[in-house]
Amino acid sequence: MKTAVLIYGIGFLAQIFFSARTILQWIKSEKAKSVVSPSSYWLLSVAGSYLFFIYGWMRDDFAILFGQFISYYIYLWNLKLKGLWQKFILPLKIILILTPLVATFFVMMHNTEFLHRFIFNEDVPPGLLIFGSAGQVIFTFRFVYQWVYSVRRKESVLPAGFWIISLVGSSTIIAYGIFRSDPVLILGQSFGFVAYLRNLVIGFRAKRIAKQD
Repeated sequence: MKTAVLIYGIGFLAQIFFSARTILQWIKSEKAKSVVSPSSYWLLSVAGSYLFFIYGWMRDDFAILFGQFISYYIYLWNLKLKGLWQKFILPLKIILILTPLVATFFVMMHNTEFLHRFIFNEDVPPGLLIFGSAGQVIFTFRFVYQWVYSVRRKESVLPAGFWIISLVGSSTIIAYGIFRSDPVLILGQSFGFVAYLRNLVIGFRAKRIAKQD
């Protein structure tokens, strides 16, 4: 019982960080009357992703681990683009960079145990695992899209495509969470829906006003 409380506690704490980033980004976009990419969004993303990676490991959930890996380093890249990464002390930089890599190396060194815990997990049928992983791939792709878009613009931007992909990926993850009876995934993803839609509205409205001017 205590272990379950700890696991879900870590998961919900991660979702609190993710929800906080969405709320702050939404509020700042409403004030600016355009979609913005604040530094706080990326700081909270790193904190939430770090905890969520731990949660996925403790839940024996490959789909969660798979979804966090790529986006985590894109968060760090955005922090660098914002000029915040350079302000971190060296030990913290090393910890942030190496933790996912060390975990991946551990998985590779214990591949038999990994396959048993994650791929051949009796609690997660193969079809459901594929479905959940697909949702995480889609949800993660939004940050790949954001990264490519920002590289071209040479600034950290959250474009309309980012929010559209967020809606599709979030829908899939919610469905996966329902099948897995995972309240962390269900509540965390459901919360973001309104913010994703609202950012699309703000973005399209800002473009329409810009064209009129």
